[in-house]
Amino acid sequence: MITAQDLINVGEEEQARIDFVHSAIQKHKSSEEYRTAKLADEYNRRRNRTILRYQKLLYTLSGEAVPDNYSANYKLCSNFFNRFVTQLNQYLLGNGVSWGEDSTKKKLGVDFDNILQDLGEKALVHSKSFGFWNLDHLEAFSLLEFVPIWDEEDGMLKAGIRFWQIDETKPLRATLYELDGYTDYMWDNGKGEVKNKKRAYKLTIRESEADGEEIVDGENYPSFPIVPLYGNKYKQSEFVGMQMDIDCYDLIKSGFANDIDDASQIYWIIQNAGGMDDVDLAQFLDRLRRTRSAMVEDDGAKAEAHTMDIPYEAREKMLDRLRSDMYEDFMALDTKNIANGAVTATQIMASYEPLNAKADKYEYCVLQFLKGILRLANIEDSPTFTRSTIINVSETITVLLQAAQYLSGDYVTRKILSVLGDGDRADEVLGEMDSDDIDRFGGGEDE
Repeated sequence: MITAQDLINVGEEEQARIDFVHSAIQKHKSSEEYRTAKLADEYNRRRNRTILRYQKLLYTLSGEAVPDNYSANYKLCSNFFNRFVTQLNQYLLGNGVSWGEDSTKKKLGVDFDNILQDLGEKALVHSKSFGFWNLDHLEAFSLLEFVPIWDEEDGMLKAGIRFWQIDETKPLRATLYELDGYTDYMWDNGKGEVKNKKRAYKLTIRESEADGEEIVDGENYPSFPIVPLYGNKYKQSEFVGMQMDIDCYDLIKSGFANDIDDASQIYWIIQNAGGMDDVDLAQFLDRLRRTRSAMVEDDGAKAEAHTMDIPYEAREKMLDRLRSDMYEDFMALDTKNIANGAVTATQIMASYEPLNAKADKYEYCVLQFLKGILRLANIEDSPTFTRSTIINVSETITVLLQAAQYLSGDYVTRKILSVLGDGDRADEVLGEMDSDDIDRFGGGEDE
């Protein structure tokens, strides 16, 4: 692991720092943390590595293994990991952050909520992400493009390297972020150079017709302007512990599809053909599928077709068990249980309890991150979140109407419109309603 003390020991000599940055990137990409994040990222993109690399084999009479290019080889990638991550992230952050002061959202930038959602997904998938407060807006870095440099003494993030390369044949670019500014580097054909010398984070630029843009002053933040966001208190990817379940599900589902395709509900018994190995048998079946006919050349040899019922009950039960276990282990909400039949509001709330418990722990990580960003932006405010939940609409409205005599008409009207998904029009509707309408729906305002 590269630490802030290692960076200090390098000194300010240009070539030494170029070598340090390049070495730090290579060590980061070879670390276990990076490899886990890379693997989790593939599954999040529905590129399930195990099933995509799975190759069916045949064996010759000599025992040599050869690729099976004759039978079906479906590679069905499930989307469980992306579904679980998306559900948790959007459950907490999907409605954006609410602030006590109206000016806070404007100060943080119009895209703040979208960038926070992006940071949240990266943190859950990769174990952590990094938010860079760039003067008046937030930028998101993932662990796959950012080398964190921690302090050996207090464990805080004191520096970092963002790197990118659009293709292996193209130059490698990197930016070293430090407490006192940032420096741009580039490597082309193995040779490194400083692209832009160290500059402050906050620059004062003067423009003139004669000189164009000119940097006349600069200052830095009181602390490091990049804040880590963790997906959980263990600071590890949510993918840890899930791969085996996902791989097992994909292999069973793909194998089931292969069996149905290969068998087509018919299997063949070839008599007096003991000299045929796996490859010969596969070629025989492949020709049957393509031409619907086959030649049996040896005297006394014959092929007989038999129908076959493919066993499926055990596989379907195993797939259902794996699906249920993954939802339970991830503490996710299985909407299938709510959608099947009429359920009460109490049953819906009970179904949300595991997800709520997990979201509470995730919310703590997000709040710690936001605290760091607010400090950098010099904003004093307290964030809150509104979670999206499924409700029993008719039951909820009935409860509201029953309680209307104890509540103001304004409040009841707003709540009913919110339940119906039309909360944005509350002011408009209230403006159209006269006092008698409000009294009728909500019992009237207190006099």
